[in-house]
Amino acid sequence: MVENQKNDGEFIVHSQNLPAERAGELLDLPRQKANWEWMSFFVRRLRPGDVYEARTKKEEAAFVLLGGTCFCNWGLGKEHIGKRKNVFEGFPYALYLPTGNGVTFTADTVCEIAECRVPSEARLQPKLITPADIVSSLRGGGNVSRQIVDVMTPAFPADKLIVVEVYTPGGNWSSYPPHKHDVHDPPTEVDLDEIYYYRINPPDGFALQHLYSRESEVERTLKTSDGDAVLVRSGYHPVVAGPGYDVYYLNFLAGSSRTMAVTEDPQHVWIRSTWKEPDPRLPLVRG
Repeated sequence: MVENQKNDGEFIVHSQNLPAERAGELLDLPRQKANWEWMSFFVRRLRPGDVYEARTKKEEAAFVLLGGTCFCNWGLGKEHIGKRKNVFEGFPYALYLPTGNGVTFTADTVCEIAECRVPSEARLQPKLITPADIVSSLRGGGNVSRQIVDVMTPAFPADKLIVVEVYTPGGNWSSYPPHKHDVHDPPTEVDLDEIYYYRINPPDGFALQHLYSRESEVERTLKTSDGDAVLVRSGYHPVVAGPGYDVYYLNFLAGSSRTMAVTEDPQHVWIRSTWKEPDPRLPLVRG
């Protein structure tokens, strides 16, 4: 029996609907409010001349520039960063900031920044990630095709955070075959919490994300709109993009081990044998 959609607030957070010309926080989700162990997540919009300062104390953070340009200073002087107007127009700039560091962003144009923080005391080095550092690949086939844009892979010198952008053409499935990462059993699977932060093109479309487990009858299907965030706490979590609307999601992951070891739903693994060429619409973005 499928549980009804009550308590969906544990799993989906809706963006604040700010007018395009207004600066402010679009999402504000400290981990205490999210009621989970690892990640805090924020999205903010800056107008030209606005300044945002952040410091890390017993945390590491990743800042992904969703769109626009700004001056960024993390202790080495101001650097002008940003290239894409929005997430559908190219690869990102991002900044990794370990504990005990600070950064100042000064907006040059309207810009939007996604920020994720996790507890950490690892003494590492800040690092700017540019579009030239990004690795893009295609995954799947047919209507299970999508584009993977690796921002901070497990090989990146961070403590806990992993960062990925995914682009799914309208009508296609993603995060498929369904997979999970909620059991610490390396090297087969590790326990990772995950954020899916959605942007949709055109923005009045939607995607569906299905959350379920083979060990429980509880499952739910979430309708996600432009600017929503889904919190994947456990279980399988495939996504389908509404036809006619390309879907972007930004994944932040953190947990018991910094690997991408997952378990796929054995009932659906057979679909891999049917895959042929990737969707010709891919890649949706280039550097």
